[in-house]
Amino acid sequence: MRLLVIGNGMAGARLVGEVRARDKDIKITVFGAETWQPYNRVLLSNVLAGSSGPDQVRLLDPTWYGEHDVEAFLGTRAVQIDRETRTVISEDGRRTPYDVLVLATGSQAIVPPIPGVDRAVPFRTLDDCQAILAASRTSARAVVIGGGLLGIEAARGLAGRGLPVTLLHLADHLMERQLDAEAGLVLGETLAGLGVEIRTGVSAAEILPEGVRLADGTLAEGDLVVLACGVRPETELAEQAGLEVRRGVVVDDELRTDDPAVFAIGECAEHDGVVYGLVAPAWEQASVVADVITGAAKDARYRGSRLVTRLKAKSVELAAMGETHLTEEHAEVVRFSHRAKGTYRKLVIRDGRLVGAILLGESAAVGTLTQLFDRGGPLPGDRAGLLFPGLSGAPVADSPVRMPDSAKVCQCNNVTKGQIRACWESGARDVTAVAAATRATTGCGTCRDAVEGIVGWLCEQEGVSA
Repeated sequence: MRLLVIGNGMAGARLVGEVRARDKDIKITVFGAETWQPYNRVLLSNVLAGSSGPDQVRLLDPTWYGEHDVEAFLGTRAVQIDRETRTVISEDGRRTPYDVLVLATGSQAIVPPIPGVDRAVPFRTLDDCQAILAASRTSARAVVIGGGLLGIEAARGLAGRGLPVTLLHLADHLMERQLDAEAGLVLGETLAGLGVEIRTGVSAAEILPEGVRLADGTLAEGDLVVLACGVRPETELAEQAGLEVRRGVVVDDELRTDDPAVFAIGECAEHDGVVYGLVAPAWEQASVVADVITGAAKDARYRGSRLVTRLKAKSVELAAMGETHLTEEHAEVVRFSHRAKGTYRKLVIRDGRLVGAILLGESAAVGTLTQLFDRGGPLPGDRAGLLFPGLSGAPVADSPVRMPDSAKVCQCNNVTKGQIRACWESGARDVTAVAAATRATTGCGTCRDAVEGIVGWLCEQEGVSA
């Protein structure tokens, strides 16, 4: 079988690894538009903040492709799919045949059509990240356009380097898709305390050398402008090939398009009307496609993902999951707010089950609530104990002692405490060894403290030095 993968990002690279782990004989060819080896796009904010270098966010060693008999064309864009001859044509004129084609083309940054936009730098790729860092060294002030996840992470990263930052956002509060108005307000106040000026409900009209002119005529000063205005699925190749495309490339439960020989995964794929923009669904989809095309599990199916959004910005703890915007008219809502401390917690409960939550500020409740949301099981009657673990004797699921083996520790890679324990019992005595065996911590990285806690606790039980 000849497998051809278009896209060498987090979805495409994961698929190649999953396929090769199941089948050593399939001929695999990969086209990647970027010249970089696969890297973890989720952790680019760490590179921007200076806590990680490009090599530290790499997903595969440079030698991996050669060692695993994978033909990779990096910095080479696929420009046409000929479904009739089952051939992909790349920009260098190469015609590569396939038996199975997987589209993992991801998304492209949205660039607003305003005058002077070419003066700004988008924040989407490692090249973008390096361009922003280079510009920041000679800049006096930065303006970030877009108050979603990427915009907040970019603003916090630049502010952490000592650069004054103004964050502009069109909606009335930050992260309006994931947060309610009060949570957005508390988040904005937290960021303001970290050196980021927040301006919401504003629209950029023009980008000038001295900053961003807003629709109301005022100027947000800054000689570095960063765009984080969202992304759109990269579907051009699929559209040109005549595949069904709505918002993304339409796929079924096997992640097949309307051409049985073509699959799509990750941010370019639309499953059951949903385009997922997080890493965990992309990796779940890669596993299903690998099972299907290798025959390792022919009945493997993708049934959708339950999303947990984590903000990866230094000194800002935020997790949001599920239906966070429901009100008391449609659900039971339990909330606590302490704006002076940057704390906001909200539970959304329907039919006795957790269907949404917002946790802003440091909280030991994250592990427990993520598990309850992920499982969809019935909640205990003590709602206060859910928001404040330890109150009234409520267990703290983040504690390794309290965590059941079935508890999911790494959401991105679907790794449970039991799997970490089994890995430890097989000889993995530190986080690096556990990550190599289970992939825990290699996604968004927010589970690292929990994994360290479990490994440390296991070592303590056996009197082993971690």
